[in-house]
Amino acid sequence: MQELIIFLIFAVAIAYLGNRAYQSFSAKKAGCGKGCGCATDTRASVRTAGK
Repeated sequence: MQELIIFLIFAVAIAYLGNRAYQSFSAKKAGCGKGCGCATDTRASVRTAGK
């Protein structure tokens, strides 16, 4: 029973790391790359810069 629990924890950790690696190598999304959701549209950048 203990081995099954350890295996499940290990499998979840490997799946999580695999998902993170896949997202980092998949198609690039718009933004600055930090994952903060900042806009690359110059009109949106001008609007947010005026705050």
